Amino acid sequence: MLRFKWETEFKETEIGEIPRDWEVNKLSYDYDVIMGQSPSSKFYNENGEGILFIQGNKEFQEVFVKPNIFTSKCHKIAPKNSVLITVRAPVGSVNLTQEEICIGRGVAAINHKNNDIDKNKFCYYLLRGLKSYIARFGERGTTYDSITKDDLENLPMLYPLPEEQFRIATVLSWFDDLIENKKKQNEILEKTAMAIFKSWFVDFEPFQDEEFVYNEELDREIPKGWEVKKIGEIFHLIKGKKCAVFENAKEDALPYLLIENFKESEISYWTNEKEPFVEELDIVLVADGESSGKIFRYQRGVIGSTLLVLKQKETKLDLRNYVYLYLKNVENEIMKHRTGSAIPHLDKVFLKEYPLIIPVPPVLQRFHSLVEPLFQKIILNQKQIMVLRKVRDALLPQLVFGKLRVVEL
Repeated sequence: MLRFKWETEFKETEIGEIPRDWEVNKLSYDYDVIMGQSPSSKFYNENGEGILFIQGNKEFQEVFVKPNIFTSKCHKIAPKNSVLITVRAPVGSVNLTQEEICIGRGVAAINHKNNDIDKNKFCYYLLRGLKSYIARFGERGTTYDSITKDDLENLPMLYPLPEEQFRIATVLSWFDDLIENKKKQNEILEKTAMAIFKSWFVDFEPFQDEEFVYNEELDREIPKGWEVKKIGEIFHLIKGKKCAVFENAKEDALPYLLIENFKESEISYWTNEKEPFVEELDIVLVADGESSGKIFRYQRGVIGSTLLVLKQKETKLDLRNYVYLYLKNVENEIMKHRTGSAIPHLDKVFLKEYPLIIPVPPVLQRFHSLVEPLFQKIILNQKQIMVLRKVRDALLPQLVFGKLRVVEL
């Protein structure tokens, strides 16, 4: 049975109060540090040749890093189940590896000397709790924040007894496992919705017995009675804006949404502004930067200046689910159409003129009745993920600094 107790006896250390029976020692007492070293970019590839490669926190996820670049040459390897920490701006972000990964110069790997997975997990959660403390080391950098191997090896670490380290890591892992399960559910739900969409509106499987007519604009046949309309005929394209923001939620404040909030479903900033407002089922696109054309949804709030939202002009028949899947299916094509040289921008003219097949209303209504429950379940999961994160993040500092002790699992 899970049992906690509040600690009452503490001692003062360089990183604050800790329980009297805990020890402080250097990270190098129990862990090895491997500093990353980047191979030449000519060895990078996306076709699976070599070993997965990471250079910064771009591919950091909730817990486990998920790189999508490979390298055929590698200088430094992070062992399986080791802790990754960013050593260049931003300093102190952490993740875990699920397999061996090649690490570049923006990352270091921390691994228990005996490859103890449970102690690596405790180290991961403790470093999350120490992120602000670690970041202060990086402020000495002249050009950009950075920390060295010596900084990491001499980092003061907390050392409860091994069995308590295991209990702390286990409790926090329960929350992360639940979050990961919810995220996997959402992936499956959206893939199911997309499979239905492709069956109906790419392959036209339910309509094979109907009459088809040639459409000159699409250069293909579509069921008779269906229309072709441009996105700009159906939706307003509304660009986000910069807003005054704050970090803690206040009454009547709305989440201020940036690209990373859609990627990770995590809210960092809030605003008193009310426009441009998006609902969970609205279609949001990245308007500026390397991800221009990427399509998101499932968040509610005010969008920032690098995003835009499609707002339907007439709401007699809600087309958002249909059009979201339509655009996700051609997302790569939209992302290829960009303007600007130094900073890419979404080609809004191309997007406005993009043709959509619009089925007759009874077909749209039947399709909507199939996919709407899937999308509502995704929204519910997203809300539960945010609650789980909030509880985990409140528990984490209490557990890793010994304020709240895990007595029994």
